[in-house]
Amino acid sequence: MKLNIFWAMLQFMTRLPIPEKWAEGVDFRQYWRGVPYFPVIGLILGGLAGLVSLSISQSGGGIYIGAMGYVLVLAFLTGGLHLDGLADTCDGLFSARQREKMLEIMCDSRLGTYGGVGLIFCIVLKILVVAELSYHSPFYLLTLLMCAPIVGRTAVVLLMYAQPYARESEGMGSSYIGRITLSATMLTLLSGAVLVMILGNWKALLAMMVTLLVVYGLALYFNYRLGGQTGDTLGASIEVGEVTFLLAMIWQ
Repeated sequence: MKLNIFWAMLQFMTRLPIPEKWAEGVDFRQYWRGVPYFPVIGLILGGLAGLVSLSISQSGGGIYIGAMGYVLVLAFLTGGLHLDGLADTCDGLFSARQREKMLEIMCDSRLGTYGGVGLIFCIVLKILVVAELSYHSPFYLLTLLMCAPIVGRTAVVLLMYAQPYARESEGMGSSYIGRITLSATMLTLLSGAVLVMILGNWKALLAMMVTLLVVYGLALYFNYRLGGQTGDTLGASIEVGEVTFLLAMIWQ
């Protein structure tokens, strides 16, 4: 059953061709049990995107094209799931409306001005940061590009444990928010930290700690403005977590 949950998580959070039978028997309400696999899923995504990025830059494509490749492959592998959450969150929060109206806006499938600006800013910033980090050796750069998705998907657990769900009706986020146990939360944080330490070094671990603080602050802000968390805020926090980690590595 545990392996089925892993495949279900990989199937849900990526667009990798996972056979349906591998995830059989996993109900949507059980998805919170798969949260400790998030760092491993980040490792897979970061490894694939990082290899593509380096193959581009090392074959004469240049650091900026390589950085674009990294960001685009991540978006492709996730189906833009987290970017969509970021856009919806920006549309809702920056609308300067009442809480109920903000949540209503976040449910709208149409992309608003604030969501578009948020997407452009996030994508461009991530490309520039990856390009700036390209002065490192190819191997070390690859480890950092692998660590960023690990850290983003580890930090998101802070928006799940003991957090209120902002909506009255159930959505994708309701399978995680407020459901995950303390032991699963600690296991997720520990596994993420171990992977980052193995792949990177103490600087990468320090950058992860900074990211956790930023994402937790984001969780408090979402609670204040929205009265809790939603599936969109989870996606937004993953994107913010990835960018924060990479920025923290530049400043070290």
